[in-house]
Amino acid sequence: LGNLYTIRYISFLHSDVDKADGNVRYVLTGDGASSIFTIDEKTGDIHATKRLDREEQGYYTLRAQAVDRETNAPMEDESEFIVKVQDINDNEPKFLDGPYTAGVPEMSPLGTMVVQVTATDADDPTYGNSARVVYSIIHGHPYFSVEPKTGIIRTALPNMDREMRDQYVVTIQAKDMVGQMGGLSATTSVTVTLTDVNDNPPRFSQSYQYSVLESVPVPSVVAKLKAADADIDSNAEMDYYIIDGNAPGVFNITTDEETQEGVIFLQRPLDYETKSSFSLKIEATNRNVDPQFLTFGPFSDTAAVKVIVEDVNEPPVFSPLISRMVVSEAARVGTVIGTVSARDPDSYSIDRNTDLERFFNVDALTGVISTAKALDRELNSVHNITIFATENQDPSQVGRGIALITVMDINDNAPVFAIEYETLLCENAAPGQVIQTISAVDKDEPLSSHRFYFSLAFSAANNDNFTLRDNKDNTASVLTKRAGFRRQEQSLYLLPVLIEDSGSPALSSTNTLSVRVCDCGMNGVPQACGAVAFSLPAGLSTGALLAILGCIITLLGKTAMAQHQAV
Repeated sequence: LGNLYTIRYISFLHSDVDKADGNVRYVLTGDGASSIFTIDEKTGDIHATKRLDREEQGYYTLRAQAVDRETNAPMEDESEFIVKVQDINDNEPKFLDGPYTAGVPEMSPLGTMVVQVTATDADDPTYGNSARVVYSIIHGHPYFSVEPKTGIIRTALPNMDREMRDQYVVTIQAKDMVGQMGGLSATTSVTVTLTDVNDNPPRFSQSYQYSVLESVPVPSVVAKLKAADADIDSNAEMDYYIIDGNAPGVFNITTDEETQEGVIFLQRPLDYETKSSFSLKIEATNRNVDPQFLTFGPFSDTAAVKVIVEDVNEPPVFSPLISRMVVSEAARVGTVIGTVSARDPDSYSIDRNTDLERFFNVDALTGVISTAKALDRELNSVHNITIFATENQDPSQVGRGIALITVMDINDNAPVFAIEYETLLCENAAPGQVIQTISAVDKDEPLSSHRFYFSLAFSAANNDNFTLRDNKDNTASVLTKRAGFRRQEQSLYLLPVLIEDSGSPALSSTNTLSVRVCDCGMNGVPQACGAVAFSLPAGLSTGALLAILGCIITLLGKTAMAQHQAV
């Protein structure tokens, strides 16, 4: 039955020229003609043949005309009329953004706005009450209420406490027809979270007592304590203070930002013989106090903390713990580098596990450190050595200190080619053509400000084949001086290049650049760079072959010598 539709009468058209003699035919055109609307060509009655939906189309513009049945000639002017689709309540309200989430501060006064929900109805808002929506609360009493016309949800109870309950689920209904019986409805849920306010002060539940060895180093942690606060996040943040018992400033306290604990740590060394216990008074104070809730305070509390210092048999203590020293890599054996110092030691020694190659010695009585071997910064630029300070009467009492020795650089490494270059030279290369760009490296410091100078070695300075141009940017270009290179004449040239650094004193080295002559295509790409192959014509006698072979051996011997000569 849902798919059946009864043809409905809409209106009729009648022409004054229609004498009911059958000569007049009525014609309907326009929006929806034939597909939705039909006209009885004899009577002019107009019907709707399909169900209309105002939400899809609210108006239809049609044109009707009386024409001669025989000739189809118009018998009068065309008439235009509009069919307006009258709305019925066939659409339920729809919430735009449900389900909703919202937050409202705890302890809010009665009537505080939480969130506004909105539902729309596709029916005609200008006709009847089909699209007039009212809101009501189905679930959520007695904590919240909703304004029927606006959908604004408000608190219905004052001073709701997050620490008692922090979340509520409210069900809201939107109903059309102004909420009357027979109206269509929809529901949505609103999850309301009570957000925290600072309405709970910090409170200590006890007093505290801790023990700590007098040998604990500064700034070791000696105790942790925490005041309870029922609030969360920034409302539970606390600052801790030592307000009494801390003379002469032995301790300090800070807040662990993750746990909100008060962390007591040493600010000065302990000495059992001087003071064996401390009675501290610690205060915890909320960091973010809301003036609105001052009557819930005070937002601070105090606790008594007793720290008992325990006596220990103390080993020597280095001061400073880390001694930084500098020595040149050119220092001679026995050069004094620096001195380490510890309290009450009987002897000093080096932990040889930190100086396996025994580069250094330490004077057992004075703590003076000196070189024992030649140093090389390029092998090891920093030596981290552990020094022992021992009490002879109790060898178990050993203090440990660090000697951090930095080896300073001297210019003791000559520059060399940055890579092993393989230079290919086309036989058809023109004079002045750049065939290779070279660069250099040097192990010495500072790497970023090295300056290298390039030139041909003395033995090659006046050669007829190649020249070298220093580009003054730590690179050099190798260029041809002539044309006419022939692989058959000489396939390999060895070019000695002198590279000098800018150190003091300057160091230099001679590096050999291999230049191999190649047969190249028209595009300049090397195609053959190997040794030249000799071919012999067929049909030669044995004597002729032997004679030619002897010549080849002689030529090969001369070529081999030429190939390995410097240019």
